[in-house]
Amino acid sequence: MPLNIIDTHAHLDMPEFDSDRETVIKRAVAAGVSYIITNGIDLESSRKAVHLSEKYPSVFATVGFHPQDAGKMRPGDVDELARLAEHPRVVAIGEIGLDYYREKAPRQIQQQVLNRQLALAVTMDLPVVIHARQAEPDIIGILENWVLTRKIDPGKIGVIHCFNGNHTIAQKYLEMGFHLGLDAYIGYPSSRMSDVIRSIPADRLLIETDCPFLPPQNYRGQRNEPSYLPLTLATLAEIRSEPPKKTARQTSENARFLFSKIIF
Repeated sequence: MPLNIIDTHAHLDMPEFDSDRETVIKRAVAAGVSYIITNGIDLESSRKAVHLSEKYPSVFATVGFHPQDAGKMRPGDVDELARLAEHPRVVAIGEIGLDYYREKAPRQIQQQVLNRQLALAVTMDLPVVIHARQAEPDIIGILENWVLTRKIDPGKIGVIHCFNGNHTIAQKYLEMGFHLGLDAYIGYPSSRMSDVIRSIPADRLLIETDCPFLPPQNYRGQRNEPSYLPLTLATLAEIRSEPPKKTARQTSENARFLFSKIIF
């Protein structure tokens, strides 16, 4: 029986997939990955994400400027993102956030671009996909203020992509209404996240690949792809001491709830 799981964060538009993108998508479906959400990181990437969602039935898109690409945003780009976000297969605004690990854009610019896109998410009534790397407490403060402006069902705010924080940080995001996205790094020997992962409410968990980045342990040094998502699912189920089918069903239900344009 197929898993019917959802990869909630991929980058299928990237050049690593130029030679075999269609095969990669077919391989994912065969592996039980029913849907893939491919995330925009700038205007051109967002356009490509929308195009891929039109071309492949199993692909949905998000649109946005990644914090490392925040310096690329020009006057009028938010209006163009708004036009793209009107597409019926665009499920969120993202990947947006703050990244103080690789400061390819000044912190002030990152914060300005993040705030513009958070405002866009409110206008478009879409959840957000948040990238947060070595940027707490700044991003927590920004998001806490932003959440107060939203009148939305709990749990429909968005997702903290690639979450790897501690109990305290996890609780802050959960209290705001965010889901937490987990990737293959939870199975790396260096991971110390098991206790935190066990504490996350089942209805706030999402699984993602972030492909072509962050491959599972057995594929370290190679390109990641959505067909590897069952390996992350198996690791998550083992950490939480539950049957993989239960984890698959719950994470898929969570994804459909948050990204409500995804309908089986």
